[in-house]
Amino acid sequence: MAWFRAGSNVARLAIRRTLSQSGSYVGRTRVVPAHNRYFHSTVFKPKEQSAPVPRPVPLSRLTDSFLDGTSSVYLEELQRAWEQDPSSVDESWDNFFRNFVGQASTSPGISGQTIQESMRLLLLLRAYQVYGHMKAKLDPLGLEERPIPDDLDLGLYGFTEADLDREFFIGVWRMHGFLSENRPVQTLRAILTRLEQAYCGSIGYEYMHIADREKCNWLRDKIETPTPTQYNRQRREVILDRLIWSSQFENFLAAKWTAAKRFGLEGCETLIPGMKEMFDRSADLGVESIVIGMSHRGRLNVLGNVVRKPLRQIFSEFSGGTKPVDEVGLYTGTGDVKYHLGTSYDRPTRGGKRIHLSLVANPSHLEAVDPVVVGKTRAKQYYSNDVDRTKNMGILIHGDGSFAGQGVVYETLHLSALPNYTTGGTIHIVVNNQVAFTTDPTSGRSSQYCTDVAKALSAPIFHVNGDDVEAVVHACELAAEWRQTFHSDVVVDIVCYRRFGHNEIDEPSFTQPKMYKVIRNHPSALEIYQKKLLESGQVSKDDINQINSKVLSILNEEFLASKDYVPQRRDWLSAYWTGFKSPEQLSRIRNTGVKPEILKNVGKAITSLPETFKPHRAVKRIFEDRAKMIETGEGIDWAVGEALAFATLLVEGNHVRLSGQDVERGTFSHRHSVIHDQETGEKYCPLDHVMINQNEEMFTVSNSSLSEFGVLGFELGYSMENPNSLVLWEAQFGDFANGAQVIFDQFLSSGEAKWLRQTGLVVLLPHGYDGQGPEHSSGRLERFLQMSDDNPYVIPEMDSTLRKQIQECNWQVVNVTTPANYFHVLRRQIHREFRKPLIVMSPKNLLRHKECKSNLSEFDDVQGHPGFDKQGTRFKRLIKDQSDHSDLEEGIRRLVLCSGKVYYELDEERRKVDGKDVAICRVEQLCPFPYNLIQRELKRYPNAEIVWCQEEPMNMGAYSYIAPRLGTAMRTLDRGTVDDIKYVGRAPSAATATGFYTVHIKEQTELVKKALQPDPINASH
Repeated sequence: MAWFRAGSNVARLAIRRTLSQSGSYVGRTRVVPAHNRYFHSTVFKPKEQSAPVPRPVPLSRLTDSFLDGTSSVYLEELQRAWEQDPSSVDESWDNFFRNFVGQASTSPGISGQTIQESMRLLLLLRAYQVYGHMKAKLDPLGLEERPIPDDLDLGLYGFTEADLDREFFIGVWRMHGFLSENRPVQTLRAILTRLEQAYCGSIGYEYMHIADREKCNWLRDKIETPTPTQYNRQRREVILDRLIWSSQFENFLAAKWTAAKRFGLEGCETLIPGMKEMFDRSADLGVESIVIGMSHRGRLNVLGNVVRKPLRQIFSEFSGGTKPVDEVGLYTGTGDVKYHLGTSYDRPTRGGKRIHLSLVANPSHLEAVDPVVVGKTRAKQYYSNDVDRTKNMGILIHGDGSFAGQGVVYETLHLSALPNYTTGGTIHIVVNNQVAFTTDPTSGRSSQYCTDVAKALSAPIFHVNGDDVEAVVHACELAAEWRQTFHSDVVVDIVCYRRFGHNEIDEPSFTQPKMYKVIRNHPSALEIYQKKLLESGQVSKDDINQINSKVLSILNEEFLASKDYVPQRRDWLSAYWTGFKSPEQLSRIRNTGVKPEILKNVGKAITSLPETFKPHRAVKRIFEDRAKMIETGEGIDWAVGEALAFATLLVEGNHVRLSGQDVERGTFSHRHSVIHDQETGEKYCPLDHVMINQNEEMFTVSNSSLSEFGVLGFELGYSMENPNSLVLWEAQFGDFANGAQVIFDQFLSSGEAKWLRQTGLVVLLPHGYDGQGPEHSSGRLERFLQMSDDNPYVIPEMDSTLRKQIQECNWQVVNVTTPANYFHVLRRQIHREFRKPLIVMSPKNLLRHKECKSNLSEFDDVQGHPGFDKQGTRFKRLIKDQSDHSDLEEGIRRLVLCSGKVYYELDEERRKVDGKDVAICRVEQLCPFPYNLIQRELKRYPNAEIVWCQEEPMNMGAYSYIAPRLGTAMRTLDRGTVDDIKYVGRAPSAATATGFYTVHIKEQTELVKKALQPDPINASH
């Protein structure tokens, strides 16, 4: 909507040219300091003084609205056109000319005014809206003056100081803010005073990049109100109280633990009253729950003063803390440093409401928590039926260096308006220290502001001086109002400083001597505010002393209590998790088979399309084939097995969400969970119609943006909210998952150990060697196995009634080879009393492999059916040889253990060479290692040579993980050691696979033949 974009160079240069020709404009030279280190701007280059000759304006442009015009060059043409025929110009111009002529005839003060002067005033007004933030008093340290843009220079518009008390006609417009008042005639001085108050005070507003008239008008109303924002005495006392709490908290920690790292908030203490006022305002506007994500700076202050984590607990952690007392089933994990921990709390607001706050635990990777918070917020909205997205909100607190420098910030922002990822707007607060660790802004970003990335979303940005607590409070309240009104992102950039170094024992003067010389003598925000209130007479010295004494007294009480503080068992962040077992509490294994009639019913639903729907003929054939699979109960393929798992979980009342790049159709065109009508483009999702009146979001499948880090983080956050949901993220190829490595390393593999937070997230990584080259072959199985925490030299309790192996392991890694086993491993995620991440090396060519099929009887719970073993129908961690061997086969000369699709190639080769003396077993669950089943097979084949066969190079795949564990299993049975394991697979390699198809075929053929060769395999390599 950009009304009247006359702040453009074309308009400015045209005016300058006109004025210079008339002699009423004197060019001004501005001195710019030679060694600029602006607090958050790049160096300005001298502007070109000569102007291009304006080109003739096409007549078609004469119908432009004043609000949408782009240049003032054609004013005269407009005026001439209007004089000849008023209907030839836009209605807004017609109104302007009529008003102007009428005012000029009745007001002697403006009778000499020209339309051009009136227009130039409007240009000046717009210039303040666009560039006013460049003149705002934002830097509390006042280190460098930023050059004021020429656009804010009266001389550019042909005005001088002599014009300040002249009255000017500025028109009557259908506008908001300054131009909405019915005051068409004002003095230049009054106009400038208003503009300076609105745009050049302690808040700099950036919003004119928003291409939406309604939004801009709303902001103009808020910004350009004639009376500056004033708080009454009661509000100011609340703000003062909150600022004292914020400041005293840091002072107290500094006094008690002088050498401890705490990443304090000194220099930005106004964040705390700002956040509290933001929460109060949000609650008044209907918000009931807020999820917060932030890095370490100020985190303890936010935990103690905003989220209300008990102060005695924080102080206890500073004193070294103690592990929680012994308690049955108490799992304490490995813990984490105090400034990474999260918590949750219900707190009352100033308006008398209650609001639930949860601060998500996060690592030192500064912005990694961003998508996790957004995903958790979206999940809260689903479970609370918050369709309008007004009850649950996410707030992210960033640093200036990380907001500009970390790519995941943009990946997260980019999700904000996507239908299946939007949360109705996130509020971003930037704690802008004006330095990132030791790096100046000029070295840390290319953009003018650290927040410029948010302009891509058309988010308004409020830059505010961190020393002005009332301005911070106002900006935070305005952000809350924006979010609840327009349901989109908004940024509050608190320009502050860091009183100490990156941490309290760091020396910042090594790299920022000038800045820290100023900081040493700079009063705190509290001192500045106290002085202001004392001068206003609203608060007395006694009032201030009283609040200080109260706060200090409470801090000392909590400190004394901390010495006897014993951590209690941590409760889950959400009530939904009540009753779930920790790794130290035994959870019985449950069956995952489903009644045959349910399978048949949901099978019909997921293979049926509406009669009037016209799918692509190939897709129609696929669904006809799927219907036959359900009808006959034979030949169930991978996609149908997956759909049956989803459908049966839905029928049982669970939420299912699958997301990732191209997941609706599937990278390999196998899933087709969303079908497109070839004539109308209409979409149909069979899994949305498994039950009558099914909630449309109960099953969600969604193509994501082309992001790994951001989207996997989102799904992780989503999965943490409620255990009764199967949340899956699928990589386009497993090779691309390392774009999200931070999420795997810092959250998924270690989150339960560090923060006691369970998740049942499923990660599908297409993996397999079929000649597609080094970036389309490997899901990097070895990395997930290397990060698993099971001991390779100790066999855990394997009795099925006592086994806690999976519970005690950090995650599960599987490489499944049948649709039925895939069905059961997905259902197993829900049918247990705990949650664990599941990493699936999912197939590619097995999706359509003629042998990779299952019968429907392997999915059900009927005794005697193929899937039913001693305990019932459930996931098979190991699939034994399919040759109908007895419990003891002394004639088998070789036992080949493998995992994944190489099994089918080995089995085919075995049939070719009639290798009946070779047994092939599939290790379906690699981690945790199925010791009992491996030992069962070792006992079955007492004379067999033991081989591990894999497609991957030796330094990749499962070999380095399997070898020590298989060796432990062998050693306890006196079957040899790890040295007796024969390796068959590719040689070590830097790249995951060859890029030459002929070489791939040769390598694959050789390893398959070697595994089946008649002679013993002598070497382990």
